[in-house]
Amino acid sequence: MKYGKLPSDPRRRTVIRRRATRFIYYKDTLYRRSFEGIFLRCLSDDEKDQAMEEAHSGVCGAHQSGPKLHFRIKRMDYYWPTMVKDCIDYAKRCQACQFHADLIHQPPEPLHPTVASCMPLKELKKENVVDFIRTNIIYRYGVPRYIITDNEKPFCNSLIDKLCQKFGFKQRNSSVYYAAANGLAEAFNKTLCSLLKKVIAWSKRDWHERIGEALWAYRTTVRMPTRSTPYELVYGVEAVLPLEQQIPSLRIAIQEGITEEENARLRLEELEALDEKRLEAQQRLECYQARLSKAFNKKVHPRSFQVGDLVLAVRRPIITTHRTGNKFLPKWDGPYVVKETYTNGAYKLIAEDGLRIGPTNGKFLKRYYA
Repeated sequence: MKYGKLPSDPRRRTVIRRRATRFIYYKDTLYRRSFEGIFLRCLSDDEKDQAMEEAHSGVCGAHQSGPKLHFRIKRMDYYWPTMVKDCIDYAKRCQACQFHADLIHQPPEPLHPTVASCMPLKELKKENVVDFIRTNIIYRYGVPRYIITDNEKPFCNSLIDKLCQKFGFKQRNSSVYYAAANGLAEAFNKTLCSLLKKVIAWSKRDWHERIGEALWAYRTTVRMPTRSTPYELVYGVEAVLPLEQQIPSLRIAIQEGITEEENARLRLEELEALDEKRLEAQQRLECYQARLSKAFNKKVHPRSFQVGDLVLAVRRPIITTHRTGNKFLPKWDGPYVVKETYTNGAYKLIAEDGLRIGPTNGKFLKRYYA
């Protein structure tokens, strides 16, 4: 297209002619017309890496997911053929996003039926536990292959070991469990906290210096309920981002050629349409809230791992205090290697330094992407 020549191959010539109708060549730069009628600048391999890095984790980056990252770059008037897949892969492999990702609340496996027996106890002692196992389990249901108990002392002691040896069954300890709650997050803006955790230094002491940067990234990011940025709803126009100055988009290229009178006229037209934009955003927000109120889905989200898989584990304890850390700590630890799998979604892990970790429930694990 730059030199106005077509290849000699008839098939390639036909393909280029068909696709060339959506491209223009303006000031030594190739642009592609989108289905919305907007011309997007075509980026090279180096430029697309720079665009993804800046839009995801740069000065105005909000560490968004892959689809949102693609939508943000597209709104900045950039294009390359594999931008959807590249954005998803880039966001998936972001170290900060993996370690600070939200906890997974969907159950990884369906409920498993169990037989319940109970006995009132005034005090939980190891002698009472042994009598309960002998009377209410062995004498009623027979000798089991193994029993799963808690990690407390009344369940892990010499009397239990002797009982296991006498009747020939094994004891296994359950995976460590903590309530999925974080009291510190109640009085803190969740969105701002999630963004700050990804941009502050490892010392966690410069968070107050990065608040302005985090707020700027939030205000220039499209909110899905309104499909607009907070900046656009206030001023009626999108903000000019640093990346657009480094790699000028079509909007910047056009603005450089207009006069002050034309710019003032366009600005007045944008302000006249601002009330209509706000009304549309309000309507979208109400529709979004209505859809959320109707959505009620508790289906199981299957999540299983095999021996040798790399996983991240929920940082425990989840409820952070002044002894365990602050709110900017990662929510996930690892990576760990799955050493052994158990039934009903439990796994034995091993750390990089060889430290073995006891049985961990699959609800506290997620896959790690290297």
